[in-house]
Amino acid sequence: MSQQPSPRRRHLMDPSAPRKAPDPQDIERLQRTQRRVVAALIVTTVLHLAVGFVIAADHVDPDRTDARVGLSLIATAFMVGGIAATLLVLRRSWRSPWLLLGLLPGIAGIWWTVL
Repeated sequence: MSQQPSPRRRHLMDPSAPRKAPDPQDIERLQRTQRRVVAALIVTTVLHLAVGFVIAADHVDPDRTDARVGLSLIATAFMVGGIAATLLVLRRSWRSPWLLLGLLPGIAGIWWTVL
């Protein structure tokens, strides 16, 4: 009754066959994809936060115009900061015309809640 060794399972490390070194181009593509995913997460998170501030401004007492404008300005600051962070994650200059998109929540918030 001879026992044959069981075949080595694929998920275990095989000392006799080490993995080959990763290709630098593959690593660069992976990092580029990771940066794009993080940038998309930043934009969507900050956009939801800014919209939440605008909705909160709509729920403030109509007599408190200062609070409504203040919440809209906070939404604008978060959106501009989020766009700048996204540009930095993508390794671009944060000084860009894209920052003007950050003004949209403030403009929309003031138009919707104050005017």
